[in-house]
Amino acid sequence: MSLPHALLTSLLEKPTSGSELARRFDKSIGYFWQATHQQIYRELARLEEAGLVSSTAEEGARGRKRNYKVLTAGKAELKRWMSQPSEHRNLRDEMMVRVRAAAIIGPHGLQEDIRIRLEHHQAQLALYREIEKHDFKDKPKDPKLGLQHLLLNAGIEYEQMYIDFCHKVLKQIESACDTRGKPRLKRA
Repeated sequence: MSLPHALLTSLLEKPTSGSELARRFDKSIGYFWQATHQQIYRELARLEEAGLVSSTAEEGARGRKRNYKVLTAGKAELKRWMSQPSEHRNLRDEMMVRVRAAAIIGPHGLQEDIRIRLEHHQAQLALYREIEKHDFKDKPKDPKLGLQHLLLNAGIEYEQMYIDFCHKVLKQIESACDTRGKPRLKRA
């Protein structure tokens, strides 16, 4: 995925100013595709230069506040991009390599890093569940909301999977180490 397509999607949902778009992005697409506010503003300028979005100065606003909307060419670009096959990426997570290394040389303090990740994923899961409780009290009847709910559920399932993984790794490390955290020697 590319940032321009994420921004086009967000602007099609609701035309808005760059600052509002950045705030909305952080609370929606930003859970799955990160971008700094500076990157968002640079990309908005590129999209406008390419004729995919237009902007108008917001009346009465201080500074250079502009409102952005997607043009016909921008919607066509998003449709073109959606029709292309997406690149499949395998899991690439440093934690997985660390766990593999722990299998060879012992945990060497890995538990603390796993606990920190566990807390992060628990907090993210709690946030997703709060969003679900607030935004999807009932099963969505609108197909668009149904797709958004499915996306949120994918995030929930991912966070739950990572939480379960962290618990299993911690349990395995505990069973493979002595009381000092040193790997038990295997008997020949």
